Amino acid sequence: MLGLDPDPGALWPGANGAGETPPGGPEAAAQAAAAVLGHCRSVIDATAPACVAVKLQLARFEQLGAAGWWALEQAAAHARALGLLVIADGKRGDIDVSAGAYAHALIDGLRTPFGEVSGLRADLTTVNPLMGVDALEPFVAAARSAGAGVLVLVRTSNPGAADVEDLRLEGGGTVWERVAQIVAGLGDPGVGESGLSDVGAVVGATEPAHLARARELMPHAVFLLPGVGAQGGRVEALAPAFAPGRGGGLVTASRSIVNAFQQDESADPATAARAEAERLREAAWSLSAVPA
Repeated sequence: MLGLDPDPGALWPGANGAGETPPGGPEAAAQAAAAVLGHCRSVIDATAPACVAVKLQLARFEQLGAAGWWALEQAAAHARALGLLVIADGKRGDIDVSAGAYAHALIDGLRTPFGEVSGLRADLTTVNPLMGVDALEPFVAAARSAGAGVLVLVRTSNPGAADVEDLRLEGGGTVWERVAQIVAGLGDPGVGESGLSDVGAVVGATEPAHLARARELMPHAVFLLPGVGAQGGRVEALAPAFAPGRGGGLVTASRSIVNAFQQDESADPATAARAEAERLREAAWSLSAVPA
């Protein structure tokens, strides 16, 4: 799966907006957003045949203001047109009223007295469980009504995850294991014919030792597996995620795909990105019980 977290200062050579410009806003933001969109479209075009989804890192777009949100919407539409799932990676989390507003923005839109306001229509959205179940339920409800899903942060890939997520609880287990139990409970009503739920989990590929326990606690959850490539995670260590079959794990890589051309000065960015995406796909498929 392709992760996109575009840096306006580190885009593919020749990235441009193909003559498109976002409506209004400062000129610098508009130019940056157009270039970011051109970059994203180029990367998506190069890697789509090897991917099932595109994970869009919302902060990278939102830092450009309204023009950045325009680029986000256009990139999502481009990925969707190529048959890819769209994952909105914003890690939102707030009290129920605010969580509902975030869910409308990213998933199902909002009916107002002035008409319908369209949301991003993300297929999956990352959410933060720190505030508890009532902060997750609006996301689950919106996703379920739209035929989408949510991915709850359970055991993340960053080094600081151990500061909180690995803390031992007085009654036994760790914080992340308690969150995993919450994910399983919220997801049970959403288990489909595939045996997978519409409530999934973010489980970092940088700590594969946790995967078997995570799968034990969340047998029906789809696992989003960040941290492969630049963060040091290896696909070959992720076998427990695929215990339910090929759909049980979504291996995501961003910099290792987008910047693959930097390993060879003569490499074409699109060709190098496609090759790296294909390599990761084959590695993930080899871990699945489903024949490739």
